[in-house]
Formats: sequence, structure tokens, C-alpha cells
Amino acid sequence: MASTSDFRNGLCLEMDNNLMQIIEFQHVKPGKGAAFVRTKLKNIMTGRVIDKTFNAGVKVTTARIERRAHQFLYKDDLGYHFMDSETYEQIPLEEGKITGHQFLKDGQEVEILFHAETETPLMCELPQFVILQVTYTEPGVKGDTATNASKPATLETGAEIQVPLFIDNDEIIKVDTRDGSYYERVK
Repeated sequence: MASTSDFRNGLCLEMDNNLMQIIEFQHVKPGKGAAFVRTKLKNIMTGRVIDKTFNAGVKVTTARIERRAHQFLYKDDLGYHFMDSETYEQIPLEEGKITGHQFLKDGQEVEILFHAETETPLMCELPQFVILQVTYTEPGVKGDTATNASKPATLETGAEIQVPLFIDNDEIIKVDTRDGSYYERVK
């Protein structure tokens, strides 16, 4: 059990038979009336985000979530397969439980969240940035750089993102996995 004063980003709560993760929260003390806490909660199973307000001092049930390092092995019709870096145990996960699955490449290190009591894998999180090679992009036209123009590029994982005009085939770039945007060129 925890109270609203224990809230922090990333804390997992058990509410209505669901596991909810706090994305952001704000303690509000109005000039008139009782204090309250405004939160944005993400359902770990479905990924849906909801707004919820708690009265200050309310007790909530917390869930113990563990993060474990895993390595991506391969994808087949059963889903994506990962191997625990310590025990070498393999687990499959379906595509919906992986944030940024289009940026996964063989051998990549990821973190998988497990519900500690049931040992159930909840979701897979990629690192914030991944380094990938551009396999195909149209050549940039000289003189088209007056604005922040971009062009589509296909990466080694098959994902397609927008990149600046100066990026060519076979270049190595850093991609932000949260929104799938180009971050920088890697030298």
C-alpha cells in the first residue's frame, strides 16, 4: 500500500483488476478546498492512457514490477522471441506488448517488465535511442536545403522513417524509439 504522497513517475498501481503505470502526476493545493493529485495513468496491458484524480492521502495498492535485461533473438508466427541475459531462458511476446517493435534488430538488448508475483511478462521497452543503418533512400537534390526538408528512408529492420536530405544509403543513424524520428548521424 502507498499513499498519494508516494507517487512518482513509473510507479505501478493495481486498479480495477488492471496494472496502471503513472506517466505523470501533479499535486494540486487549491486555495479553497482539499488538496488532490491529478495523474495520467497508462494501462500496461492495453497501452491506453487515462486521466484520474485522487484525493490527497488516499491509499492505493502498488504492484511490484521487475525490469530484466533480455536479448532479441528472432521473429516468427508465434511472435517476437527474447532470451534472458542471465538464465538463457527464452520467452515469446506478441507485437502489441513491444513499444517500437519496428526498430528491433537481431541481438539487440531490451528490458522486459515482469509482474513480480505472477512472473508474467507485461511489456518490452527498447532503449530510448537505437543505431540503425539506412538501406535505401532517394538521393537528395542539390539546392533543396532552404528549409528543414526531409525524405523517406528504409532502415535495416524494414522500418520507414523521415530523414534529412543529406542522409545517403548505407549511412548509420540514431533513431528515437519513442516517436520513430531521426535523431542524428553516427560517425
